[in-house]
Amino acid sequence: MTSELPPGHAVDLTGRTALVTGGGSGIGRACARALAAAGAQVHVVDLDAAAADATARDTGGRAHAVDLADPEALHGLPTEVDILVNSAGLQHVAPIEDFPPARFELIQKVMVTAPFLLLRHCLPHMYARGWGRVVNISSVHGLRASAYKSAYVAAKHGLEGLSKVAAVEGARHGVTSNCINPGYVRTPLVEQQVAAQATAHGIAAEDVVTEVLLDRSLIKRLIEPTEVAALAVWLCGPHTGYITGASVPVDGGWGAH
Repeated sequence: MTSELPPGHAVDLTGRTALVTGGGSGIGRACARALAAAGAQVHVVDLDAAAADATARDTGGRAHAVDLADPEALHGLPTEVDILVNSAGLQHVAPIEDFPPARFELIQKVMVTAPFLLLRHCLPHMYARGWGRVVNISSVHGLRASAYKSAYVAAKHGLEGLSKVAAVEGARHGVTSNCINPGYVRTPLVEQQVAAQATAHGIAAEDVVTEVLLDRSLIKRLIEPTEVAALAVWLCGPHTGYITGASVPVDGGWGAH
């Protein structure tokens, strides 16, 4: 297996068990690969069974085809988890007055309720061992807002609050909880947005990236999933035990102005 970690990145997670949601593609898949490369045993959770299986084969991990919108489905996931990465997400773009309520509710279930239920599921094991790492893949939209993304922005803001509460409660048990806040990452979710925006604005897809998505970014390129994954692994490493309750921007300078 090819390491996803940067040269000299000294994180050894041998003996640790990680659970990654949305692990079948995008950031989740990159996180699963990076954690496995650092020595962790990885449980890959995804709605798409084939995608979960592919990542599990790639990482030597175990696949779990689970609908995170179904609370009952979470009961079958392992509880002996040292590292929880909440990465699963979905998007819908529409003005508030046209936003389908059912879609809004689904996004909250997957991106806020499911992380909450997984924390309830996994924290007792972390507390018992006196060590745990919760890494929530938030977004620049967990700190800022954009038009037409009411459900996604609300969910990411909710995840930010949940992460901070987990940090407050987990500190005395040796458990940290942090958010990573990327801008636009080269993932299937963003590629779908590019296509939709190209149609809406009547411009080429490549112009959507530079003129629409990256308008507020100082660095004019999409972030690669491996860059986010490297930060996730770093937050699980030996030099980050004092970092908790944080929101770490990886936004190309979006928040600088």
